[in-house]
Amino acid sequence: MVRRFQLSEGRLVETSDEKCTVLVYINPDETERRYLVSELRLDEHTLNSALDPDELSRLEFEPEHVAAIFKRPKYYCAEDNFLFRVASTGAFLFKDKLVMVLSEDVPLFDGAKLFVRLQSPAEIFIKVVYRSIYHFLEHLKVINMIVDQLEQKLSASMQNRYLLNLFTLEKSLVYYLNAIHSNSVLIDKLRAGSVKIGFSQDQVEFLDDMTIENSQCYKQAEIYSNILAGLMDARASIVNNNLNVLMKQLTVISVVLGPLNIIAGIGGMSEFSMMTTGIPWPLAYGFFFVGLAMVGLLTYYIITKSIDKSPKS
Repeated sequence: MVRRFQLSEGRLVETSDEKCTVLVYINPDETERRYLVSELRLDEHTLNSALDPDELSRLEFEPEHVAAIFKRPKYYCAEDNFLFRVASTGAFLFKDKLVMVLSEDVPLFDGAKLFVRLQSPAEIFIKVVYRSIYHFLEHLKVINMIVDQLEQKLSASMQNRYLLNLFTLEKSLVYYLNAIHSNSVLIDKLRAGSVKIGFSQDQVEFLDDMTIENSQCYKQAEIYSNILAGLMDARASIVNNNLNVLMKQLTVISVVLGPLNIIAGIGGMSEFSMMTTGIPWPLAYGFFFVGLAMVGLLTYYIITKSIDKSPKS
């Protein structure tokens, strides 16, 4: 699948004209790959790397174009089950056009304030890379919100489900850290090769801003990852403590019911009726049940006081 965009009055407008400014190939089929390799002379290995989610960001200079691979967050869906993945995107910059290759259909030019007053394919290219930085920041905010919600549920949980979800989010942050660091290497290479690529002075300054933004993004992801990993043992202890509290409550109930069962067994035999001869049975059994309640309350009081006075490690 291919989408075409034309640069018009500083903005990108989707078009059907083959002589367009930006070509976006989404999971290209065999025919489209042959066209990219034979007609546009893209390196086949680099083209395959653009569709490989495990490929690291890099920059290569070809005779007719500049090839770059950068990382971006993969579109999240419910089937991912709290696992946020990363994907690779290929950008091939020619003098008069930009070719993008990606594995899924995602909005690349959705930054309303970012993709305005565009002047060249080179500017579009660096702003697409810049958009991926904000995409990571948006996902980090979502991950932080999910962690807060899971922590609230975990505080009253006795199951490992929410704990496993937190482990999955921790794994996602490791992927994000690797991807963001990989993008920083690409940005540094773009800055070093700005003259060879043909970036203007404004675009070079924009690359400096990208370096700062990407560094802040990496620091934020690192903080979230360290907090999540550092408190994982404490969260596991919460689940164990909740289970211990439940077991303590069940033990107290069992101990309280122990003497009551003995007394109730005696009261259920014929000897009780013999011992209460001359007393109306409603009154006799009424006193019996009151006595059971008092014994149960007294037992509960003694046990809870003993637990409260026990030494805490």
